[in-house]
Amino acid sequence: MTSPIVLALRVYYEDTDAAGIVYYANYFRFIERGRTELLRTLGHDQNALMKGGIAFAVRSASAEFLKPARLDDQLTIETAVASMGRAQVSFAQRILRDRELLFEAKVRVACIDPARGVPIAIPRTLHEQLSARQQLPQAT
Repeated sequence: MTSPIVLALRVYYEDTDAAGIVYYANYFRFIERGRTELLRTLGHDQNALMKGGIAFAVRSASAEFLKPARLDDQLTIETAVASMGRAQVSFAQRILRDRELLFEAKVRVACIDPARGVPIAIPRTLHEQLSARQQLPQAT
């Protein structure tokens, strides 16, 4: 089992609502960054992938908002591969503040040809790299 990719992120004023609490949609922006960093860790830049005819589109997302993040919080975004298919990947993602779980999500993405907008198989090398990062869900 491998460790999740970890990304540190600070909450800025622009991320919050009038009460200084992170606006709910921004959690999805934060976890998108986590998935991007996982790809970077594997040596893949999303621009290069797109130029090569590979993109990822979110097919589904489920999320639990457990506790609010606030202005100036230092957050940790954890991203792990939960499961793999031939043309899709499911990610398990969490946002924490000082080890306190604030948010968790499962996001399923499909590999697509960006020019045609149709599903395609994940390239073999990338599939192998992502499969190697797959881990079993943690018991809660």
